[in-house]
Amino acid sequence: MKIVVRWLLLAAALLLVAQIYSGVVVTSFTSALIAAFVLGLFNTLLRPILVLLTLPVTVLTLGLFLFVINALMFYFAASVLQGFSVTGFVAALIGSLLYSLCGLVIDAAMERIFQRG
Repeated sequence: MKIVVRWLLLAAALLLVAQIYSGVVVTSFTSALIAAFVLGLFNTLLRPILVLLTLPVTVLTLGLFLFVINALMFYFAASVLQGFSVTGFVAALIGSLLYSLCGLVIDAAMERIFQRG
């Protein structure tokens, strides 16, 4: 149940990002659901490999390169899906930052809600 609620909230967060920032376009809630699922898959499967491969650069930049990796995941998801697009790498960077901030808020809220239950 917790996973489904988080997925729905992250899809809503993606729609919010599209409303806040014009560089990110999501055509429908269904597209947002699919995009949130694909972003979750990419972050689960591809992100650890990319972090490991780029570890020297990440250490040299004091972790700032992780923002680039997040933007690449966001950009790659948008390039694979219909109904979800970004206008370029800078839009993917800003969109991924906004989406990550929404994800942090969602995770904190869900921790409080499901902790009581």
